[in-house]
Amino acid sequence: MSDIPIIQIKNLTKIFGDGVEIKALDGVDLYIKRGEFMSIIGPSGSGKSTLLNQIGILDTPTSGTILLNGVDVTKMSDKERSRTRNKELGFIFQYHHLLPDFDALENVMIPLLISGVKSSQARKVARKVLDEVGLGDRMKHRPNQLSGGQNQRVAIARALVNKPSIVIGDEPTGNLDSKSSDSIYELLRKLNREHEQTFILVTHDEQMAAKTDRVIRLVDGKVVEDLRDGASVREI
Repeated sequence: MSDIPIIQIKNLTKIFGDGVEIKALDGVDLYIKRGEFMSIIGPSGSGKSTLLNQIGILDTPTSGTILLNGVDVTKMSDKERSRTRNKELGFIFQYHHLLPDFDALENVMIPLLISGVKSSQARKVARKVLDEVGLGDRMKHRPNQLSGGQNQRVAIARALVNKPSIVIGDEPTGNLDSKSSDSIYELLRKLNREHEQTFILVTHDEQMAAKTDRVIRLVDGKVVEDLRDGASVREI
C-alpha cells in the first residue's frame, strides 16, 4: 500500500440552511492512503453521510479542499465531476437500487455503457465481475428472483465494473441479516486485498467497523478519533 494519499481533505466545512445554519462538517482534515480498508462511524447527525457525499463528489463543500489523486475536485466543472465519479468511484448503498426489469448482467453493464463501452465488451466484463462476486450462475436472474444478499452482490459488481480506485459503501450491510452481512463484509475485504482498491465504509455497526483496518469516528461534524488497528493514527 502506497504512503501517498489517494484522498486529501483539508479544513472541510459544510453548512446547511439559510436562516438557522447547521454545520454538518466542521474543519475536517483527513488523509486516506491508496488501498486502505476503513470505516467512518458516529451517531446519527454526526456528519457521516455528508462526508461521504463530499468524498463521492456528490456535493460541494462550503469551504475547504478535497484532493483526489492530487486534483482538487471542488474546482472541477459539473462535467469533470461526473466523469471523475464514473471513472474513479464506485458506490454501494444500503438499498441496492437495481433496475427491477433488468437482469443481474444488464444491471452490472450499466456503468460501462454510460462510459461508452460497446455492448459486447460491457457484457464480457460484467460477466467476469459477476463471477468474481460469486453470481456466475445467477446472471439472468432479475432482482425479485434473488435474495437480499445476492442483490447486494450484484450492486457490488456494478460498483466494481469500471475498476474504480475508490469504493464507497454507505451502510452496505445495513439491510441484511447477520449471516448475509458477514458474507458481504468478507467479500468486500477479499476484493480490497486482491485489487488494492480503497474501501471507505460508513456504518452504524461498531462490530463491523472494528474489523476494518482504520476507524474514523465523527461527532458533531468533527473527527474525534482516528484509529488504525486499534492505535491512534494522529492526535485529535
